[in-house]
Amino acid sequence: MKKGGKLDLKDIKGIGNRMADKIISSFGGEEEFTRAVENFEVDRITSIDGISQHKAVEIVNSVLGNPTEDFLKTERAVQIYEDLTRKILDFASTSYAKNRILLMSPTKNKEIIMKNLGFVMKAKDTVSHLPRDEISILLKKIQPMENPKVEYDPSHAILVESREDYHRMMEMGLNSYCPIITSEELGSLEDFEFIVYVYSEGLIELEDAYNVAMVSNDSEIFEIVPETTLTYFMDNHDLLVNVLKINEILGEESVLPRVVDAMDSLGMDDFDESVFTGAVETAKETADKRLKEAIKNVDLKGDEVLDLLNEGMPEKIQKIFDAVMKDAKAYVKNKTGCAFDPFIQKYPVEIDYTELERIKKQETSKMEVKAFEKKVKAAEVLSQLKNDVEDEVHRIILFDYEFAVGCFAYYYNLNPPTIGDGFSFRDGLHLNLALEENVQRINYKLDYPENVVLLTGANSGGKTTLLETIAQISIMTQMGLPVCATEARVKLVDEVYFFSKKHSLDAGAFESFLRTFMPIVTRKTDKLILLDELEAITELEAAVKIISSFMDFVRDSNSFAVIVTHMAREILKYTDVRVDGIEAKGLDEDYNLMVDRTPRMNYFARSTPELILRRMYEKSDGSLKDIYRQVLEKF
Repeated sequence: MKKGGKLDLKDIKGIGNRMADKIISSFGGEEEFTRAVENFEVDRITSIDGISQHKAVEIVNSVLGNPTEDFLKTERAVQIYEDLTRKILDFASTSYAKNRILLMSPTKNKEIIMKNLGFVMKAKDTVSHLPRDEISILLKKIQPMENPKVEYDPSHAILVESREDYHRMMEMGLNSYCPIITSEELGSLEDFEFIVYVYSEGLIELEDAYNVAMVSNDSEIFEIVPETTLTYFMDNHDLLVNVLKINEILGEESVLPRVVDAMDSLGMDDFDESVFTGAVETAKETADKRLKEAIKNVDLKGDEVLDLLNEGMPEKIQKIFDAVMKDAKAYVKNKTGCAFDPFIQKYPVEIDYTELERIKKQETSKMEVKAFEKKVKAAEVLSQLKNDVEDEVHRIILFDYEFAVGCFAYYYNLNPPTIGDGFSFRDGLHLNLALEENVQRINYKLDYPENVVLLTGANSGGKTTLLETIAQISIMTQMGLPVCATEARVKLVDEVYFFSKKHSLDAGAFESFLRTFMPIVTRKTDKLILLDELEAITELEAAVKIISSFMDFVRDSNSFAVIVTHMAREILKYTDVRVDGIEAKGLDEDYNLMVDRTPRMNYFARSTPELILRRMYEKSDGSLKDIYRQVLEKF
């Protein structure tokens, strides 16, 4: 919605100066806002505080110039439009697809209609060859990629050589992930579980530092804090796996196998301290048992006992200790993969818990460094694929809209209409009946010069359903959708009017009728007018004169009208229009009304009171049955 080439949101109902400025500023300017609207990014507008989804859809429709409000002129016409969009929404999973469906709008632009129609028919063919239930389940798990915040980790640190390097790391924003320290600030390597030493000249001596990884100071951010890249992918892991599954079903090329492999490579070898503790304690218990048994067979001489008293270790016993401790250390190495001596030579053997904790901390640090190296390697791969991954996720989100309209067309068995003069269809069906079995399909036709028709016939015979079917076919065609008929020819109109409430033309309602209906015929537009249940209670003669005049005005225009009424014979005294009838054929064996729902053209349909009376007569007994019989005799 622009004035003199300038976007003016304030023209939209309910958008004031403050809200308009808030919307534009949230997008960073009119250009970005316009681009978002053209890409149907309703979600970005609804993220603005105070903007509901309904209002966001209204804003986008207004900016795009979608003419839904100008096209659908009555409340019932709008309800029919909203009902069919709800049916399409049933097949959509993502918010993007749902918003695109809500933005589908009728138009008179034939080029746009044919383009949309081609898209939907291609989508229908596509989904017909797909495992629709499986894809639908997967699409329900699809959403735009989230951009999580990397958590601050005080147990890790970035070590730099100079204040210059320190400020450079700060400018890169790395201080939001972990502490940044210089060598002067580093008290002990033990102060942190893991340190990334970002070196320029390698001035800091870090001998035997198991918890330090070295990175050049010209490295990328992900090489220093790989979580800046990995967190984005890991938090979206399930989403990417589901996108990959859909791509595989669709036979699309994908970079996601490489992405999933990179993420899965990070399946960290978690360091299990209990393995070390368990191995040492088991080895101690075994050693104690072996020492106890071995000592029983040792025969000490006097001088050996004196050596023992002088805190020496007799050679016989030392050999036993050496053999037992050698086996104990071998057992620990076999269980932990690490060679160390956590035992104090005593009986019972004592565990050196200080040494055990030192080794556990050392191995933890080695594991951290190894994991860091794997993370950097994975982050390098993922950072190179990020744009491709986001494109693939976006393509699947776009596909959900294609899938939704394709499934709608497939399950409702919709077919493309042709655009021409008049309205006609073969094997037409109301959308509410399209998914049921054994439903009678109907044929109908409106053409010049018979562009105004009176529709008569049985109560509950399907007159209202026929009007709604005509409205659906007209609206769907101008939305660029296929229709629920084997064949259909549809005239493009400017406006659709559907009056569903029963209009009584008694003396008190004439003015209301004139105010409501007569202005319609003065509009220089092509219209489809569908009027359900127009009756006269009093002043019949005046009523039919008014109605016939209204019909004459429509008949002499390029518009079309179908009017349901029981006053057809009276109206025909003042105008010459076609009369169609939906007739009850009789009662079945259970006395249910049998109706041929396809209208007979140029035919007055019989009314149903006699048939209804006959049904009541057959199902009654006693005096009531006799009363019904007497009434029937009058027929």
